[in-house]
Amino acid sequence: MAMIMYDLIIVGAGPAGLAAGIYAARYGLETLVLEQSAVPGQISVTNVIENYPGFVSTSGKELMARFREHALANGITIKKADVRKVEDAAGKKIVFTHEGELHALAVIIATGANPQLLGVPGEKELLGKGVSYCATCDAAFFEDQEVLVIGGGESAVTDALILSGIASKVYVVHRRDSLRACKVLQQRAFMKENIEFIWDTVVEEIAGEDAVEKIMMRNVKTQERTEKNVEGVFIYVGINPNTGIVELNKNEKGFIVTNERMETSVKGIYAAGDCRVSPLWQVVTAVADGAVAAISAQEYVTDLKLMR
Repeated sequence: MAMIMYDLIIVGAGPAGLAAGIYAARYGLETLVLEQSAVPGQISVTNVIENYPGFVSTSGKELMARFREHALANGITIKKADVRKVEDAAGKKIVFTHEGELHALAVIIATGANPQLLGVPGEKELLGKGVSYCATCDAAFFEDQEVLVIGGGESAVTDALILSGIASKVYVVHRRDSLRACKVLQQRAFMKENIEFIWDTVVEEIAGEDAVEKIMMRNVKTQERTEKNVEGVFIYVGINPNTGIVELNKNEKGFIVTNERMETSVKGIYAAGDCRVSPLWQVVTAVADGAVAAISAQEYVTDLKLMR
């Protein structure tokens, strides 16, 4: 049986991957989107989205459902596959999966990122036993309980707001004396009576026997150490890119380095969304990345075919 040669394979079915697929299809590329998870993209577990143009308020699940519907309507094939490696090989790209090899003239890496671990004692041991990285997923388990959020960015404040409607008390611990989240979210959080901010502080340990019972903190200015009894800990200290499947030029944190055309250090391989170096990781930027990557890939594939 002859191996199918796709024009383009997109690894990842989040906002960047599906946007790339839509644009690729409109340019006539034979495109395959590989979905590596039952839940396509971090955005799928975001409860409320209020900053995507055209949607005053929606959920990540609803937005992704619309993206997927749009991609399928354009004739894109979406296949579940566990991608192990992507290689460049003499004018073609090979995508290795557990079910075998897939070949394409070009590849877009849109594999997203996962939450960064805090790296303190008790974090891994109590994961799923009070430690979480997603309030949308786990907030319901903490009704009328006291919880703690670690971080000061968009995700931390957004999920603190979600938790404030369920938990009796939400503590937000941030290592600085001001938040990085947008002003709208900050104002909402400051107005919530059951959200309390603990500034200039880091969490050094999460403790408990069979579940989270308390956390140990240290003030980075005074070095004073304190404890607080809580039933849940939600961690938002950054993201780690899912880029181990491909050898490309990356920064010190593993994010793929691209130019403005989403071109990587390997011709014919592009990167889009949360897996690449970017000043902002949001749905709107991921979608833009995907569109640019698809157009760049289309030009590359067209030139490649003309030379044959």
